[in-house]
Amino acid sequence: MKHTVDHGLSKDIAKQATQKAFESYQQKLSDYDPQADWVEDDHAEVTFSVKGYTLEGTIELTDENIVLQLDIPMLLKPFKNKAVSVVEDEIDEWVEKARQGELD
Repeated sequence: MKHTVDHGLSKDIAKQATQKAFESYQQKLSDYDPQADWVEDDHAEVTFSVKGYTLEGTIELTDENIVLQLDIPMLLKPFKNKAVSVVEDEIDEWVEKARQGELD
């Protein structure tokens, strides 16, 4: 699954918004053990645990977009749309807060 969110922010602010969104995932979705490891300024390795599976993926920051790519096993494909919706809503919320200067 590849999902792209336009951010319209500087990369530094987009990263802050993405980190805040992920922190929110960690609180709201703690049962799925979401983890993000920023291995470069614009690249994070992410994992989620769902129904006994560990989903692995990446977050890439570009000048215009936040790109989440997540490998979803065939058995979990029916949950793909829900996963995309949750990710998109959370990132959109934090990108909007960043645009309003409300990250802190």
